[in-house]
Amino acid sequence: MTPADEALLRRAIALAAHAVTLGDAPYGSLLAGPDGAILAEAHNTVRRDNDISAHPELKLARWAARELDQDTAARTTMYTSCQPCEMCAGGIVRSGLGRVVYALSTEQLIQLNPASGAWPTVPQVGPALFAEARVPIDDYYRP
Repeated sequence: MTPADEALLRRAIALAAHAVTLGDAPYGSLLAGPDGAILAEAHNTVRRDNDISAHPELKLARWAARELDQDTAARTTMYTSCQPCEMCAGGIVRSGLGRVVYALSTEQLIQLNPASGAWPTVPQVGPALFAEARVPIDDYYRP
């Protein structure tokens, strides 16, 4: 972790603190380009937007996928106040971002707020109907 990383991580924490003053959950993130300049910032707006996907990490991953070319995305770092959840981590991977730096780990967050680790397990059943399910996949990827 460099002094520049620490400064940008402090900015993400400040975004989280500002979110609280707006009545939003205390999570903030930003993207820094290859030169270290801040490209975009966001905070959690799940409650305000009534949108379970309105995490700052996912909002920024979507922004990066739309606005950055692959090379720039790969050299861009996300700084975030808390370790990205599984939903956000998937979006970050698909966006092509090169690195994530976070302040609080998921384990630390759960120690501070046990309710943040209280998500139930949802049963998944499958795979099933392979021959039928593969048709649209084959049609799309193997024209």
